[in-house]
Amino acid sequence: MRNKMTSLMAGVAVAGMALATVPAFAWEPDKTVEFIVPAGTGGGADQMARMLQGIIQKHNLMPQPLVVINKAGGAGAEGFIDVKNAEGDPDKIIITLSNLFTTPMATGVPFNWKDMTPVAMLALDEFVLWVNASSPYKTPTEYIDAVKEGGPSKFQMGGTGSKQEDQIITAAIEQATGAKFTYVPYKGGGTVAAQLVGNHVTSSVNNPIEAVSQWRGGELRPLCVFDSERIKLTEKVTADMSWGDIPTCKESGLDIEYLMLRGIFMPPGVTQEQVDYYVSVFQKVRETDDWKDFMAKARSTRPS
Repeated sequence: MRNKMTSLMAGVAVAGMALATVPAFAWEPDKTVEFIVPAGTGGGADQMARMLQGIIQKHNLMPQPLVVINKAGGAGAEGFIDVKNAEGDPDKIIITLSNLFTTPMATGVPFNWKDMTPVAMLALDEFVLWVNASSPYKTPTEYIDAVKEGGPSKFQMGGTGSKQEDQIITAAIEQATGAKFTYVPYKGGGTVAAQLVGNHVTSSVNNPIEAVSQWRGGELRPLCVFDSERIKLTEKVTADMSWGDIPTCKESGLDIEYLMLRGIFMPPGVTQEQVDYYVSVFQKVRETDDWKDFMAKARSTRPS
């Protein structure tokens, strides 16, 4: 996974470098642009796509509307195949997750990330182990010990979709600790958070953006973050905790790291001028205070 992400970052960098040699706006869209989200509504990808849509509209960064379209079927395969089949169409872009890599491997769909054209890498997203705030568990060790004792009949891990990041992390926890969960898939991270608040599952590994509102409201509790270092945000989210106060899972005895790509791609066969146009648009997005506030307050991601 890390090798694939490194190759992808290199490809995106090449796309960005080409911008310096092409005149600004050598091409512009002349009709509504479809912004495909290969995931359900309410999750991290959906929220980021709609934030990008709002910033572009607010700052008049495109001459045509940008319309978000969710295509979550087949663990995101529906969205990826749609963009792959739109060869040469510059009026369609897609926001990607790590299921860009995992969906083809898990489902066997005829798709490879190299079938699309890289445009911009926006962030590497964190994953956090969450439990209901009313539960007695304050550390990953306490929770995992309880799962080992109670087994999958008592402990459920809610996640977005099947054979995607959430289930991969769940399997990694099981492999590392011997604990066994019942994995319960939902269509989006927003639904996962709601199910955990309602005690319909006992834990989740949602992205920060997918559970921050419930954490701020005292309904969910973060146990650890699946990264090599703590989140570098010190502003308080609750009365007594910031993102930086959440320990890494590794320092808590759960030696698992996982980061998720958030990036923008286009269909195959588009021109360099068309790629450069969107590179420019997303560079301008990232320079806005709206985007900086979003990254700092609403979520916790490593910027690219």
